[in-house]
Amino acid sequence: MAVTMRDVAREAGVSPKTVSNVMNGYPYIREETRSKVLAAIDALGYRMNLSARNLKSGRTGVIALAVPELSNPYFAELADAAIAAAGEHGLTVMIETTGADRERELTALARPRGHLVDGLLYSPLGLGPEDVDQLRTHTPMVLLGERIFHGPVDHVMIDNVDGTKAVVRHLLDQGRRRIAVIGIRPGEDVGTAAIRYGAYAEALAEYGVPVPEKLAVTGGKWHRSSGAEAMEELLALGEPFDAVFALNDTLALGAIRALTAHGVRIPDDVAVAGFDNIDEASYSSPTLTTVDPDRVHIARTAVDLLVERMNGDVSEHREIVSPYTLHTRESTLGPA
Repeated sequence: MAVTMRDVAREAGVSPKTVSNVMNGYPYIREETRSKVLAAIDALGYRMNLSARNLKSGRTGVIALAVPELSNPYFAELADAAIAAAGEHGLTVMIETTGADRERELTALARPRGHLVDGLLYSPLGLGPEDVDQLRTHTPMVLLGERIFHGPVDHVMIDNVDGTKAVVRHLLDQGRRRIAVIGIRPGEDVGTAAIRYGAYAEALAEYGVPVPEKLAVTGGKWHRSSGAEAMEELLALGEPFDAVFALNDTLALGAIRALTAHGVRIPDDVAVAGFDNIDEASYSSPTLTTVDPDRVHIARTAVDLLVERMNGDVSEHREIVSPYTLHTRESTLGPA
């Protein structure tokens, strides 16, 4: 015979309502009571009947997170942060990847979700401004990333412009004047690469430094291998440079590997900086100067907005820019 919520309540010496509150993450429960209920759940092997709960409440307690890929550390770490933030609301996160493919991203939006999830955190890379109407879905949603602005949904963004300017100014303040950039996407007018490259050019202009267009190299999917390949291409040009701004950290780490293989000293000969502050940036050799877009703030803010939207607590759509922090490390300053 299946274990019921009443069985758990009897085992813990509480009411079935208290068991339900614990299972649904209700915050105003004494820790002693919560511990008793959780111990009873473990002892009896109780599993909540989600189908029954859905019929009663219209909620699943599950939200979806759609990201381009998990092989990119930024998105993997963002997913971790989202799971933690959702847990604070008693929610479970279902993760799906879209491969940064426009058709798969559209499919993720159009997929009938029914009673599977209560809301969606959505981070597209293949869509653009022309797809803004595709965001009008019945599922409560919060948009992440920089592909579509001023859409019909709540939006949490990275401060790409000021964050990029901060790291480029840091390089300029170190006396660097031939600052290469890797990871550009020629022909792209919207998106993270376009925004960061534009801010890089603006920061150089503010210092009266010409933009070295020959020192701008593409970077594939922004993986380590792409960074190494971009650096090989840059070195083969024969153009002098004394710094590299990689449009994300994985590109920067690949570039560091290629520079080291060619006997280039970092930062003595060439300083290297990135963007994202993935965990590896603190442990690479040398440690990487980078911009931290505050993934925890992004995830917590996005989940909070989504919960408000799911509860119908707001009507106007919000756009929130997450604060950034510049971490200066060995790749631009040398050993401490």
